Amino acid sequence: PSMAQEAAPVLLVVLARLVSSTWHEGSGYYLESHTNEVYEEETPPEPALDYRRVPQWCATLNIHRGEATCYSPRGSSYRSSLGTRCELSCARGYRLVGPSAVQCLPNRHWSGMAYCRQIRCHVLPAVLRGSYVCSAGVQMDSRCDYTCLPGYQLEGDRSRICMEDGRWSGSEPICVDMEPPKIRCPDSRERIAEPGKLTATVYWDPPRVRDSADGVIKRVTLRGPEPGSEFPEGEHVIRYTAHDQAYNRASCKFSIRVQVRRCPVLKPPQNGYISCTSDGNNYGATCEYLCDGGYERQGTSLRVCQSTQQWTGSQPLCAPMQINTDVNSAASLLDQFHEKRRLFVISAPDPSNRYYKMQISMLQQAACGLDLRHVTTVELVGQPPHEVGRIREHRLSLGIIEELRRFLHLTRSHFNAVLLDKAGTDRERYISPVSPDELFVFIDTYLLSEHEAARRAQSGDPCE
Repeated sequence: PSMAQEAAPVLLVVLARLVSSTWHEGSGYYLESHTNEVYEEETPPEPALDYRRVPQWCATLNIHRGEATCYSPRGSSYRSSLGTRCELSCARGYRLVGPSAVQCLPNRHWSGMAYCRQIRCHVLPAVLRGSYVCSAGVQMDSRCDYTCLPGYQLEGDRSRICMEDGRWSGSEPICVDMEPPKIRCPDSRERIAEPGKLTATVYWDPPRVRDSADGVIKRVTLRGPEPGSEFPEGEHVIRYTAHDQAYNRASCKFSIRVQVRRCPVLKPPQNGYISCTSDGNNYGATCEYLCDGGYERQGTSLRVCQSTQQWTGSQPLCAPMQINTDVNSAASLLDQFHEKRRLFVISAPDPSNRYYKMQISMLQQAACGLDLRHVTTVELVGQPPHEVGRIREHRLSLGIIEELRRFLHLTRSHFNAVLLDKAGTDRERYISPVSPDELFVFIDTYLLSEHEAARRAQSGDPCE
C-alpha cells in the first residue's frame, strides 16, 4: 500500500524508430535505415511538433551531378526541417528527371523524387561512302566531324554538335562523286605516208581511264577515226571523253601528223609530157615520160620517187621521130609508128588524078591540125614500074609499096584512102577526098586517148 501511495512517475522504455534516409545518386530514390533509440515518452496535451527535438525532419537531399537550393522556415542553416522547400537543378550536361522543387512534409518525406540524367543524343547513322569521328561519343557538346572516301566530296554540314536538348545540330550530310575520272591519252605521233600513197595507217592503244571514286567508268567515247584508220597528209586531232556513274566527265586529246615525202616536181620534156601515178611526186610515185606524135623518147622512160626524196634516173629528151624506110617488110615500117602516130594512107592511079591532087592540097593547108592529132600521111601513086611511095621526103621501095597495098587492100585503079589508128588498125576508108574538118572530127570523137583529150582540153587548139 505504501508503495502504491508513493506512486512516482513511470519511465517507459519505448523502442522508437529513428529514421535516417540515404539519397541514391542519380536515381531520385532513397532508402530508410532504421536504428533503435531509447527516450522518455511524454504525452503532450495535444499533438504538436517539437522543432527543438527534431531539427532534421526529412532526409538530407543529395543529388548526384546536381544541386539542391533549400529555404527553411527556421532559417538558412536548416536544409531538411519540416516545411523546407528545395529547388533542384543539374550540372551542365545533365537533365533533371522529376519535379524541379520539393518540400519536406509532415510524414517526414519529401514531396517528390528527382535525379539528374546525363544528356545524350541518338547515335548518328552511318554515311554512305564516308565516315565520322566524334569527340565524346553521344554526350552533350560532343562534336562529330564527317569525311568522305577518296574521290567523293562532302555535301552538307561538315560537323554536328550534340546540343542541350539531346538533338544534333544541323542535318545529315552526304558524300557525292563530284570528281571527274582520270583519263590519259596516248602520246602524239608522226607517221610517213606509205609508198605510192598519200595516207598512213596508224594504230594506237586506247586511253588509260580510272575513276577515283567507285572505280566504275560508264563509257568512253571517241571523236575521230578509229585506230587502224588511214590518215591523209596533215595533222589530225583525236579526242576521248570518259564518263563515270555520277555523269562526271573528263577528256584528253592527242595528235597524229602524217607527212608525205616528196621529190622535186618533174618538168615535162619539150615536145612531150609526163604521166605519173599517185600524187605525181610523192614517195613511191612513178612517172613515165611520153613524147608527142612525131617525136621519140631518148633516155629513161620511167622514174621513181625514192624515200630519200630523190628521183631515180635522169630526164629523157623527145627528139624528132626518125623514119627508117630502109626496111625489109611493110610490118617493120608500120612498127615504127606503133603507139606513136596515126597513118593516113592515100592511093591514086597517077599523080594527075583529080581526087589525089584535091586531097593533097587540102592536107597541106591542114598540116598544123594533122600534126596536133599525130597524123602522118603516106602516099602510094602511079603504076609499076614507075609507081612512087613516100612518107614526107622518105621514098619507099617497090616491094614495100606492094606489101602495103596488099596488107591495106588498096587498089591502083582509082582513088582510095584509109585511116589507121596508133595500133595500126583500119578505122575508116574513103573513095573520095575527105576534108580536114571531117577527118579531125572523126579523130577527135573516136580516136583520141584520155590523155590526149585532157591535154587538148587544157591547152586548146593552137592551130586555130
